[in-house]
Amino acid sequence: MRVLHTSDWHVGRMFHGRDLLADQESVLGGLADLVSDERVDVVVVAGDLYDRAVPAGEAVLACTRILDRIRAAGARLVITPGNHDSAPRLGAYSEFAAAGGLHLRTRIAELDRPVLLDDQHGPVALYGIPYLEPEPARHSMGIDAAGHAGVLTEAMARVRADLAGRGDGVRSVVLAHAFVTGGAPSASERTIAVGGVEQVPSAVFDGVDYVALGHLHGPQRLAGHLRYSGSPVAYSFSEARHHKSVWLVELDAHGLAGVERRELAVPRPLATVSGTLESLLAAPEHAALTGHYLSVELTDRVRPTDALRRLQERFPHAVHLDWRPEGATATPLRYATTVRGRSDHDVACQFVDDCRGAEPTDGERALLREALAAVANEERAELANQRGTQAA
Repeated sequence: MRVLHTSDWHVGRMFHGRDLLADQESVLGGLADLVSDERVDVVVVAGDLYDRAVPAGEAVLACTRILDRIRAAGARLVITPGNHDSAPRLGAYSEFAAAGGLHLRTRIAELDRPVLLDDQHGPVALYGIPYLEPEPARHSMGIDAAGHAGVLTEAMARVRADLAGRGDGVRSVVLAHAFVTGGAPSASERTIAVGGVEQVPSAVFDGVDYVALGHLHGPQRLAGHLRYSGSPVAYSFSEARHHKSVWLVELDAHGLAGVERRELAVPRPLATVSGTLESLLAAPEHAALTGHYLSVELTDRVRPTDALRRLQERFPHAVHLDWRPEGATATPLRYATTVRGRSDHDVACQFVDDCRGAEPTDGERALLREALAAVANEERAELANQRGTQAA
């Protein structure tokens, strides 16, 4: 049996205000070609099918089209929810969906009831462990164990017990959405820490042929049978060097026969660049970045006006901007000492200087003085009204 391990689709996610739905549908819809070319029997999604518990209608429609294409290419699907999904919503009509080859494993009470699929060597049991929020999961399972490690240890004990009862020759795949010790996070995952502990030892997942992990967005191998596929699309600039991919897992008569990486298309690459605004707008060596999603660090001593709009004239997909003036040293601000012995006008002028890297002009100083005077007049008028009301 050939299994395509994917996770963390996050359909409907935005990237610094940009709509990624078309990119997501292009990349994920391309999995259908991979299914056909590689004779894939089943595609698994190890959590975070959607980016929100209540996804937008457009995201649901796009996801439905993607799943339809994969199913039409000949693969069955097994999906379990992650920490971004709503398990009850994702699992709605699961019994009806299973009849069409879409298996949604969303219930804690059923995590040890596998999807059973057959190949020429016999049955393969695919267990879907939904994302387990520790406290609700502990109560649902009726155990005293605490934290992610506690509830996942119990979940895997139930999986192994069910597997042992099925006799020899049954191969096994587990889908789980968790932060396993040894994994490398990126900036785009939502933390699942509870009480400061979110990691789970890899030994928790011993005893099965393959574990398809979700949650971390970088593809990685923790052990031969224990891997993260990562997200199919980059969701933060920390992922600029990721090679987005999926794992093609092959099971033979004896269990795990091999795992191969299949890289995915990149709809729009990511890049970071640093320099002064004028150099970035003029330097010919940056011409190749016009088609990239771009994160820019400006080093101008004075913060340029309308910098992002000007950058987008050359780099239409510049989406993130930091200002870090060259030679500046960050010093912690102490409010009490910063304002002590200074007038409101002095404090306002210093605020402009701190934000822009240059002192306000004479005209700006006059404008600040007028604004402060207007505020003071309003405060005096309000105080007079309050005194008049009290006297009446």
